[in-house]
Amino acid sequence: MSMSEVYLGIGSNNRPKNNIQLAVKALRESFGVIEVSPVYQNKAVGFKGEDFLNLVVAFRTDVSIEKLMKMIERIHTLSGRLRDSEKFSSRTLDIDLLLYGKTILNNGDIKVPREDILNYIFVLKPLMDIAPTLIHPVTKQSIETHWRLMNCCSDELLLIDIELY
Repeated sequence: MSMSEVYLGIGSNNRPKNNIQLAVKALRESFGVIEVSPVYQNKAVGFKGEDFLNLVVAFRTDVSIEKLMKMIERIHTLSGRLRDSEKFSSRTLDIDLLLYGKTILNNGDIKVPREDILNYIFVLKPLMDIAPTLIHPVTKQSIETHWRLMNCCSDELLLIDIELY
């Protein structure tokens, strides 16, 4: 199988620095070199809770989407995340598959590219920071173009300095 460029969104609002460091370390152990965006702090969306820290990572892999999703679940488990928690709630760790090469997939369980890219600044901005010229496989527009079109609220994001080595 050929290598695909993968982008994952990572977020946490429960011990976020520890859990983001755990996620990045686990991903490096699995995939080697990964590119890491700046980390942003933003208000919780859809519920009242602690602020979230969010970032995007990128790496190349020949691991299938299905196997990648299992690896992500293992990292969620390492962070102590319970899967039965409701959609809009505090999270120890939330790792979402945003893009997998040019793949467009919607099989009920997995939807790629993830709609969050175009819906949330805390996903789009860190993606734009590391891949501005990347073409969204559905819209056929660059991530930078989507960021310009979103044309809103970058002041809702606070850049945070975290050691992610």
